[in-house]
Amino acid sequence: VQLQASGGGLVQAGGSLRLSCVASGRTFGQAVVGWFRQAPGKEREFVAAIRRITGGSRYADSVKGRFAVSRDNAKNTEFLQMNSLKPEDTAVYYCAADLTPGPWSTWQDATLYDSWGQGTQVTVSS
Repeated sequence: VQLQASGGGLVQAGGSLRLSCVASGRTFGQAVVGWFRQAPGKEREFVAAIRRITGGSRYADSVKGRFAVSRDNAKNTEFLQMNSLKPEDTAVYYCAADLTPGPWSTWQDATLYDSWGQGTQVTVSS
């Protein structure tokens, strides 16, 4: 499966952005689609994930209450709505698909994801 992330940009602190992740290729109805981010000089970190078939989700503590994941299965698209953005949210954001997902507790493990999109830059100015 190929993933294409988009929707990044420059926004002021307190603003919002919505990222999209469009999938193509093989069907992956059972997959978990995760969002990760990597800031300059920092390790990649988990942001959020959603299971396509159930809509179940998981969030990093740093984004709970501000970010929300959703999906449109008919369009093979997942979304990451980011509200109340902070300068520390600045990073390249990636979407990824785990085609054979395990339990909810594993969704934050980047090593379990099979396919990755190219990333989209999010910059939050203070």
